[in-house]
Amino acid sequence: MNEWEEAKLFRARRIMRRAIAARRANAGPPEEHEADAAPPVEPLERVKELDELREQGILTEEEFAAEKKKLLGI
Repeated sequence: MNEWEEAKLFRARRIMRRAIAARRANAGPPEEHEADAAPPVEPLERVKELDELREQGILTEEEFAAEKKKLLGI
């Protein structure tokens, strides 16, 4: 994995951890800068992306499961 990929994965993990922490604190979504905002993604496509992060060890099983349930409305 090159530096750019590592930086991208680090950023994704940071965003996910902020979102999870915000939900746990019931404080709403984390603030995002316009440059950080991503275009809307289909839920199943997002689950696939999260699964890749889980397989790479960036997300824990618990983080993956929680986000998957939220995305799929389970």
